[in-house]
Amino acid sequence: MRVERLEAPRRASTRGPAKKAARAKTPSAKVAPKKAASRKAAAAPGNVVRVSIERGASAPGLTPSILKKRAERMLDALDLRGVEVSLALVGDETIRGLNREWRKKDKPTDVLSFPMMDDAAVGAAGATPAGGGPTLLGDVIVSTPTATRQARERKAPLAQEVTVLLAHGVLHLLGFDHDSDDEEREMDAYARVLEAAAVSALPMRLKLVPVRPR
Repeated sequence: MRVERLEAPRRASTRGPAKKAARAKTPSAKVAPKKAASRKAAAAPGNVVRVSIERGASAPGLTPSILKKRAERMLDALDLRGVEVSLALVGDETIRGLNREWRKKDKPTDVLSFPMMDDAAVGAAGATPAGGGPTLLGDVIVSTPTATRQARERKAPLAQEVTVLLAHGVLHLLGFDHDSDDEEREMDAYARVLEAAAVSALPMRLKLVPVRPR
């Protein structure tokens, strides 16, 4: 697995494919007391997943709706609420350019993550927004051609390989890394749970995000 973590500047103008967060509607004040609890639960902020596919990077089984649903299930499994994640499928040329610009490595890779929150903020707040809109976790960029080659090597479906990469990318957005053997084992274990959650017909609530000192 060649999963990379990429730190990007936390400014709106450098968010890559992510769009501006939509504002959540404010619940009406005219709610009968006996219905207030259910209305409040219904008005709880949901997660936002934005999917874009570069021209030439599409593939059978990798529709925006499928990718969006799998990412949403991962966020639900992490017990995150009111967060926004951008997922983009691109070609090798695009991801090579990003890899060269941000990591000084002039070669394609399978996935890059652009976190928009620092690890302390994610750990302390659980990435749950305090105000009226979703909190931007960051962007996950996946190369369809590289994922296709890796899927062939593993004799696995392409959708499964992209799900693996998406799980690792999301964990990088939350501060996970694999600089040591212990960290790699931890991250791989969490990723396997997210991969299962992504394709499960039943919702999973596992609260996987640890608060770890930095």
